[in-house]
Amino acid sequence: MAHIIVVGNEKGGAGKSTVSMHVATALSRMGHRVATLDLDLRQKTLGRYIDNRTKFLAKEGLDLPSPAYLELPEVDRSQLQPGESQYDHALSAAVSQLDAEADFILIDCPGSHTRLSQVAHSLADTLITPLNDSFIDFDLLAHVDNDGEKILGPSVYSEMVWNARQLRAQAGLKPIDWVVLRNRLGAQQMVNKAKMEKALERLSKRIGFRIVPGFNERVIFRELFPRGLTLLDLKDIGVQQLNISNVAARQELRDLIKALNLPGVTVSF
Repeated sequence: MAHIIVVGNEKGGAGKSTVSMHVATALSRMGHRVATLDLDLRQKTLGRYIDNRTKFLAKEGLDLPSPAYLELPEVDRSQLQPGESQYDHALSAAVSQLDAEADFILIDCPGSHTRLSQVAHSLADTLITPLNDSFIDFDLLAHVDNDGEKILGPSVYSEMVWNARQLRAQAGLKPIDWVVLRNRLGAQQMVNKAKMEKALERLSKRIGFRIVPGFNERVIFRELFPRGLTLLDLKDIGVQQLNISNVAARQELRDLIKALNLPGVTVSF
C-alpha cells in the first residue's frame, strides 16, 4: 500500500503547496513513485505548480523526475445513499486508483476547514503541518495567554487532528505521525522567535507532534513557481553555481526529508 502524506493547515499562506511540491519532487528524484492530489478545489495551487512544470519541461525539452497529479473524479450524486458525501467517495476513489501505482500519495489540503480536508487527515500516515513563525498561526494549534508563555488549551485544528486520530484508531490503523514544520523563519534571533520555539516544544509534548526543520523565508521559492521548478532542479536547467542562499535552502530540504523518516527513503541529494 502507498504511504499517504497529508500536508495540512487550516490557515492560508503557511506555504503548504511549496512544501508539498518540494517533498513530492524530492521523493520522485530519489526514484520513488509519487502521486499527488490537490484538495483546494478553488485555488489548486499544487495542481497549477505541477502543470507549470509539465509545460516548462516540454518547452525546454527536459525530462526531469516529477510527481504525477490526479484530479478528483466526478461522482454521480444520484448513486449516493442518503447521508453519503460525494467528497468521501471522490477522495476514496482517487486514493484507491493511486494506491497500486504509487509508493507515496501526497495530498495537499486547503487553508480552510472542509469535508475533504477532514477525510484526508484521517487517511494520513504522515501529517505535515507547515506553520509560520507567528503566534497568529500558532493560535490554530493552541490558545496561549497574553504573554505567549502559558498554553490555555488546544484550538480548532488540533481538535480536527485528534478526531482523525480517533477514527484511525477505531479502524485499527497505525497512528498518524504528525510533524509540525516551522516555516518562513527569519534569520534573526528575535524574542518572538524564542517564545514560539518554547511554546511549540511545550505543546508538542501535550498533544503529540514532532517539530521538524522548515524553510527560511527566501525569494527563490516564489521565483520557481511559474516554471514549476524546485530547488533540486536548478542545476538541470543550467545554473552552474548555486548562491549561498540556494545552497542553504537545499540543505533545509535535505534536513526536512531526513526528519520525516518516511519508509524506504534514504536521502540522496
